[in-house]
Amino acid sequence: MRLALGLLLVATSLSAQQVGFAPSAAVREDSIERALIASPDTQSARVWTKALSRVPHMAGTPEQAVTRDYVLNLMKSWGLETWFTTYDVFLPQPDTSGLWLIPTAGAAPQPLSLVEPPVAGDSTSRGPQVLAFNGTAASGNVTGDVVYVGFGLIEDYKTLDSLGISVKGRIVIARYGRSYRGIKAREAERHGALGLILYSDPTEDGYVRGDVYPKGPMRPWGGYQRGSVLNPDGDPTTPGYASLPGARRVPFDSLDVPHIPVIPIGYGNAEKILSLLSGPSVPQSWQGGLPFRYHAGPGPAQVHLVLRVEQGARAMHPIWDTFGMIRGTTYPDQWIVMGAHRDAWGPGADDNITGTTTVLATARAFAELAKRGIRPARTIIFATWDAEEWGDVGSTEWVEQMADSLQLRAVAYINEDAMATGTNFGGAGSPSLKPLIRASTRIVPALSGPGTLYDSWLAAHRGDTTGLDIGNMGGGSDFAGFYHHLGIPAGEIGFGGPGGVYHSMYDNYEWMTAFGDPQYRAHRTAAQLDAVIISRLANAAVAPFDYAAFGTEMRDLVSELDTGIARKGWAVSTESVKAALDRFIASARAFAAARDSGLAGSLSTGKAGAVTRALMQVERRLTRPQGLTYAGTWFKSLQFASDVDNGYATLAFPTVAEAIRYGDAAVTTREIQDLASRIDAARSALEDARAALR
Repeated sequence: MRLALGLLLVATSLSAQQVGFAPSAAVREDSIERALIASPDTQSARVWTKALSRVPHMAGTPEQAVTRDYVLNLMKSWGLETWFTTYDVFLPQPDTSGLWLIPTAGAAPQPLSLVEPPVAGDSTSRGPQVLAFNGTAASGNVTGDVVYVGFGLIEDYKTLDSLGISVKGRIVIARYGRSYRGIKAREAERHGALGLILYSDPTEDGYVRGDVYPKGPMRPWGGYQRGSVLNPDGDPTTPGYASLPGARRVPFDSLDVPHIPVIPIGYGNAEKILSLLSGPSVPQSWQGGLPFRYHAGPGPAQVHLVLRVEQGARAMHPIWDTFGMIRGTTYPDQWIVMGAHRDAWGPGADDNITGTTTVLATARAFAELAKRGIRPARTIIFATWDAEEWGDVGSTEWVEQMADSLQLRAVAYINEDAMATGTNFGGAGSPSLKPLIRASTRIVPALSGPGTLYDSWLAAHRGDTTGLDIGNMGGGSDFAGFYHHLGIPAGEIGFGGPGGVYHSMYDNYEWMTAFGDPQYRAHRTAAQLDAVIISRLANAAVAPFDYAAFGTEMRDLVSELDTGIARKGWAVSTESVKAALDRFIASARAFAAARDSGLAGSLSTGKAGAVTRALMQVERRLTRPQGLTYAGTWFKSLQFASDVDNGYATLAFPTVAEAIRYGDAAVTTREIQDLASRIDAARSALEDARAALR
């Protein structure tokens, strides 16, 4: 019945959008994709969400072990090969978290509640919850005057300097938003603060944006955002290598972690603190949504902040990555990996049970075909990662452990993270995968109503195809190890909408069913789209990368470097990079023509496998072993990186862009020449792929 429905919904031929397939194989792929689209359903997503978000399941806890077993048992029941990996990593769990407001010096401290209050009609919010703390923050017992630092950005501290305000020896309070919270902790510590309080302003995700939960989807007064303040990726006790038994560990007193206590609060508590601050009126861009004029301080209000977290060996905890696999029939040593993190700071119905259920639904769709004897040409690995919320730890440790195998075998990685709450479609990925993502939307049914997902996406942009943007990948999720560290093409898709329960107790089944995705249609459609994307990656005779599109987008992005150089007034040229990209684009177009000609003829399996192996080297050659100049050695890709001073934002050509930012013309010139030479090396991989077709 579901297959028949899929056939009705997808009326047009799919073959025209299938890159890398011979004409006869495209017909078979049509049939496979129709079956995959018919498999995901809303009821399963609902059941899995309710089971997996029953209680908070922070990494390093027994509750997280329960989710491990649940996922493995499902995949095993569908016939997948399953296993899990264990790593002992640095996850200092909280023992005590407390905050007291001292209205004026000498006044009696007033305790502020750090428990998220239950809301009507939400049974999960009455259950156990993780203490108010930020992961990897230091223990501390501090008292001091309060200074409001806006968003806690580098430029915000420059503003305070211009106002003659120092935070040294004081406790700072910063708004969430505009950068990763780890950058906020780093800057507070650099400027001498005793501690940091992070709060969610109603302007960002509270009543300024809409009705608050349970009346609406936004953050209520007592809700707060937990989260890690670790800046590097992975376990900090094993930087750059896997946390395996016997691994050399960095001493605890030398870890690259914050050395001040950091705790999160809601805007209800923030109002009590901020309303008491005097000092200069803040810049207008710092004014939030609370009903008074914000002032910077310091004081006269003080706070007493206490955070005690596990120390030494007590802070080491096991985490578990799970895997389900379907072995490929034709190219078993070429892997497509799909993953989503399984851990959460609370119940995690959105972040990231949405991703976990999408992996499950996609895995089941392929398992159903395998039971009918229809297996993918390439091996597909379905992973759920642990401890992503602490700094992409689980995925990073696996990537570091499996680096040699992944370099040899991984064709692409598809990530899913907090991606099924709303109706607004979007995606991100390597430019080489963006045409594949767009093409796949043309055959998946729309979230609701007639037509395809592409039709509804285009309608949302009033028919303007220039609005169908797929972004580039910066930081903040499990693609980093694959994409930024190893140079493996990666992508992700999802649906978004209004919401303000991120990393809180209210990110649960009740909220999801009331506001996030009440009919679980976004869950279903996301799985359908991922299944098509992965099927084309797994079954195409030649991996369906579009390197002409890749080169064209990268060529356009050079203008950002030119703008930065012009602002510096330097006589530095990017012409060598532009020329290298022009050569790259020409080679990519020549390869695409030769590929299509070969597939229309009689391209052998052996040749097709060799072509894909050559294509797998293109983006790997845009990495360099010594890493980036400013962001550290772990990040190796020269295409994109997360901004070292933001954490989330994407930086194109990071080695050059950072040299411009930090005002070093000589380094900029050197990095431009290095980038041009590596683009030529990537082009030579395209030439190798074209030669393999002959």
